[in-house]
Amino acid sequence: MKLLRLFPDQPKLHFVRYRHIAVGLSIAVILAAFVLLFTRGLNFGIDFKGGIAMEVTTSGPADVSGLREQLGGLNLGEVTIQQFGAADDVLIRVSQPKDAPEGTDQIIVGKIKAALGDKVQYQKVDIVGPQVSGELVNQGVIAVVLAVCLMFVYIAFRFEWQFGLGAVLGLAHDVLATVFVFSVFQLEFDLTTIAALLTIIGYSMNDKVVVFDRMRENLRKYKKMDLGEVIDLSVNETLSRTLMTALTTLIALVSLFVFGGEVVRIFTFTMIFGVFVGTYSSIYIGAPVLMAIGVKRDWSGNAKKPAADAAKPAKSPKKA
Repeated sequence: MKLLRLFPDQPKLHFVRYRHIAVGLSIAVILAAFVLLFTRGLNFGIDFKGGIAMEVTTSGPADVSGLREQLGGLNLGEVTIQQFGAADDVLIRVSQPKDAPEGTDQIIVGKIKAALGDKVQYQKVDIVGPQVSGELVNQGVIAVVLAVCLMFVYIAFRFEWQFGLGAVLGLAHDVLATVFVFSVFQLEFDLTTIAALLTIIGYSMNDKVVVFDRMRENLRKYKKMDLGEVIDLSVNETLSRTLMTALTTLIALVSLFVFGGEVVRIFTFTMIFGVFVGTYSSIYIGAPVLMAIGVKRDWSGNAKKPAADAAKPAKSPKKA
């Protein structure tokens, strides 16, 4: 009985041939990400900027436009109103400037409650001060950097330091490419995004481990084959697994993006982008690094022993 196959077992695609174009594109994206970070910056959410988040439930289907008009006349600053979950669930966010006087958050909450009255039920009220938001930014950056560094230690121990360097550069590429997208489109960057970035790092590293493991096997098996050919062979042999994993993951993520509501939409969008960029970096970041710095072809420690033994003169047999 023939099994259903969406992809051939061993396609013969030449990935290494286009590595220069891919590396050039990646470098351009990384440089653009740094430029945008220092010029345009990120659209930080309340978690990092400080402010108020209120979850309320209306008596019927929420009139989001009416709520925006009602709260917009209170001069509270930047107010964001989103519908999430059920039709009567609404999330109200009010950004608070860092130089706001102490007690401003309570005044804003009081004005909102006075304006809405008993028309809504208040499910949850969160207030994030400027000091707490600054600490969250630092902790978020530390979490991402520490995750990447620990991944380098793992890959260097599990394989070789060349593979570890390629993996770390690939993970850094994934994070910076995601930051680039958030800066270009000014998507809200909050703790949920940090969680998505950490998840992307884990997913991307899992994909890289599979590809690197096959590369190491083929480097042992084909010691005289050109390194570029070995990389192409390894990527082609694991391509079916990579694409099937990405496809099944994307099915779940796209469903969550469409039907999950506004609250998880940024998280799922980040994950969807991460699946694509993580698969890309496994091929076009790790492989060019190995091509540039090289990697040993034998892990037995006896690569030079046969040649040395061959150079020794043969001993004459002992006489009885």
